[in-house]
Amino acid sequence: MKIAVIGGGSWGTTLADLLAKKGNDTRLWVREQAVMHEIRTTRRNSWYLPDRPLADSLEVSTDPAAVAEDVRHFLFAVPCQFIRNAYQRFQKYMPKSPVVICASKGIELDSLMTMSQVCEDALASLKPRFAMLSGPTFAYEVIREMPTAVTLACKDKKAGKEVQEALSTPYFRIYTSSDVRGVELGGAIKNIIAIAAGVADGLGFGANARAALITRGLTEMSRLGKAMGGDRQTFMGLSGMGDLVLTCTGDLSRNRQVGLRLAKGQKLLDILAEMKMVAEGVKTTEAVHALREKINVEMPLTEQVYAILYQDKDPSLAVRELMTRTLKDE
Repeated sequence: MKIAVIGGGSWGTTLADLLAKKGNDTRLWVREQAVMHEIRTTRRNSWYLPDRPLADSLEVSTDPAAVAEDVRHFLFAVPCQFIRNAYQRFQKYMPKSPVVICASKGIELDSLMTMSQVCEDALASLKPRFAMLSGPTFAYEVIREMPTAVTLACKDKKAGKEVQEALSTPYFRIYTSSDVRGVELGGAIKNIIAIAAGVADGLGFGANARAALITRGLTEMSRLGKAMGGDRQTFMGLSGMGDLVLTCTGDLSRNRQVGLRLAKGQKLLDILAEMKMVAEGVKTTEAVHALREKINVEMPLTEQVYAILYQDKDPSLAVRELMTRTLKDE
């Protein structure tokens, strides 16, 4: 398969390396000339993956036309708030009805669209076949070939099977699904709950509180997902519960780290300024807060995370309000 990977961060570089090592004709698009030069000359991306050599066959360029030449499959791994721009940048180089694989998790803030909706809107003239790749994945572990399982959601069964075959390896196992909406919402909402879990851990609340947050977070995820057309069963799988557990408990989770630091009294802008990579949950919280109000879905955890992030609410007060809400059946 010829495939273009758009995005030279840790996840995009990892997926491009995986594809190239499997024998696919893989081209990686990066934004910075310096990153392109480094990968070409040293076979490393030192900013994100400093100690991992990349496949010799992996091509890299800053030129969209060169990356997209004769390509039918495009994998996008850029921060979700920039994915519309990435779609539009590559649109004129794409064939009619390209296969667009999205590895970005979130909700577009300006439009409140999911990643598949942004794709359909931005590439409406091309009629793309969309696939969503999501699940419990730390790039650090995948590039070290540690066992990982993910979900690929695609309504076009043929395209989904093609991508499943191209990406699957003995250490990277892919399950397919037709529930695009459920898979993409699970990947977005789990980042909000991970911020909450980080806050709870930072306040020293222990394993009981973390387990409660994960469980009730799954309820919120399923509630919004069903309201937007997703299948509740999807949220019990890798792209829902699996990703939620990883992001709420793993030290490599950027969103959990945001919560930990907020609990210690650091300001959000200072935290974000010091981070190398984007914590998608920060903007996703703002988007889901607005989306929740628009479609009238109860999401108390999301509301408290929003208040901590954007209204400077004391994390201890947020926890107290959650614990003293009106008692109800589970």
